[in-house]
Amino acid sequence: MNKPQEYRRDEHCVYLTDYHIVLPTKYRKSVIDDEIWKYLYGKLTEITQYYPKIYFKEANHDKDHIHILVSIPPMMSVGSVIRLIKTNTARKIKERFPILKGHYWGTDSLWSSGYFISTVGITTETIRKYIANQGEQDTGQTAKLFD
Repeated sequence: MNKPQEYRRDEHCVYLTDYHIVLPTKYRKSVIDDEIWKYLYGKLTEITQYYPKIYFKEANHDKDHIHILVSIPPMMSVGSVIRLIKTNTARKIKERFPILKGHYWGTDSLWSSGYFISTVGITTETIRKYIANQGEQDTGQTAKLFD
């Protein structure tokens, strides 16, 4: 993780689809300590082994939520990736950390049903200028995209 912003390439497209995701814990319980975070981070890494087109660029936590900067390919929906993250990080966490059973009895979930998501990348103003200046002097951006 922690790589610079860059265009990703697939068979038929070039894309920059980065998202900032915040996943709060269920009931906003302050349960994420360093040991649980280490486990969660390992699960994020594991997800990329099975879904190599999902690219986690940055991740960190507070006691009641995690932040993730992730590149999601255009052929995958954001909701499906969030579901993958939530399912694969929470699946066996209560077995690994029995203390969580006291906070979340009756459910295997760690995460709230809600989440925050925001796109990250080129600003709207940059795109507007690029579109408005089509047909004028090439700034070289197209060459970078499709070379």
